[in-house]
Amino acid sequence: MPASPSTARAINDRVALRLLQQEGPLTAGQLKQLTGLSRPTVADLVERLTAAGLIEVVGESGEQRRGPNARLYGIVAHRAHLAALDVRTEGVSVVVSDLLGRELARASVPIADDTGTGPAVEQAVTLVERAAKEAGAERLHTVGVGAPGLIDPATGELRDSSGLPEWHRRLVAALQERLPARVIVENETNLAALAEQRDGAARDRDTFVLLWLGHGTGAAVVLDGRLRRGASGGTGEIGFLPVPGTSTLPSATDCEGGFHSLAGSAAIAELAAGHGLVATAASPGEPEAAALVRQAVATLSSPSASPSPSPSASSGADRFLSALADRLAIGAASVVAVLDPGCVVLGGEVGQAGGEVLAARVGERLARMSPLPVEVRASALGGGAVLRGALLTARESAQDDLFAPRSR
Repeated sequence: MPASPSTARAINDRVALRLLQQEGPLTAGQLKQLTGLSRPTVADLVERLTAAGLIEVVGESGEQRRGPNARLYGIVAHRAHLAALDVRTEGVSVVVSDLLGRELARASVPIADDTGTGPAVEQAVTLVERAAKEAGAERLHTVGVGAPGLIDPATGELRDSSGLPEWHRRLVAALQERLPARVIVENETNLAALAEQRDGAARDRDTFVLLWLGHGTGAAVVLDGRLRRGASGGTGEIGFLPVPGTSTLPSATDCEGGFHSLAGSAAIAELAAGHGLVATAASPGEPEAAALVRQAVATLSSPSASPSPSPSASSGADRFLSALADRLAIGAASVVAVLDPGCVVLGGEVGQAGGEVLAARVGERLARMSPLPVEVRASALGGGAVLRGALLTARESAQDDLFAPRSR
């Protein structure tokens, strides 16, 4: 059945807004060309969207003839403010942006292990409120939160997970109470995968697996362009994967003995120490493993970059990276055998630090272990992928709300 006039208008408006989001400011003539709509129809939708406060004139095109078609229309960026949070066991980072995703403020706060639940929650919420004020946001429309642990697919809430601080779960409730905003919670690794797909190493892939390598381990699965969470939200809990090379088996409450024992930051640091490597973190909160991997790669690439540019140092770095690649390939091979993703992204701070050097070594080992073709890539966004993914999620949600057809 043909759409009613009101439905057709709503569809046209949504198409135009999406084009302005993707392409940036456009003239009415460009909107006509991109949408295939008639000139009068485009003129009507521009008038409607301007009256609704969703778009505005942001300049003029380079056309010589001055007139309505030469005006550049863009989305009203300050119509809504968004926030993204990266919640870690050791602290919280926040970014505040406008509706177009342009960063307006950024801040972080460390939270010590011995900090009580109440004080930890207060520190985190105050950080968000302070960042919003710095950004000039009277209120936040949507807040995207990336956190470790399982997200209940039915309720969208962070489930109680052993080994994670209690303040993580309390923080979400506190944000909902203190902020007049929609709060969306997602697993940190899933958000990192969304960011790598949109802006990072997997831009040309609609099926891939991101192997998160930071303080801990995890995985995110994207199949046919869709993030897969599983029946209980636990897709990608690869830290619990039983693997050879450990002294025990993981349990339902402890991933010790699983892949985490081979590829977590502490395990990688122990491996590096055994090969005589030392390194200093580049920034507070950076996993020690990332600094060690970066130093090893630098030593191989340019021996003069090493604090001990000796043949033994170069040899130690080479053996360390080879041993690490062996470990990572074990976990990656299990995922590849089950999902056949065609592409594995080594994500997180460690994956980014290893770059193409580590990715190539893991790829070589996978080629020997699996009959399935798979490309291994290094993260382009590293640990920053979580914040980026949270911001993208908040932006999509806010635009879905603001751009939704209104009843007339």
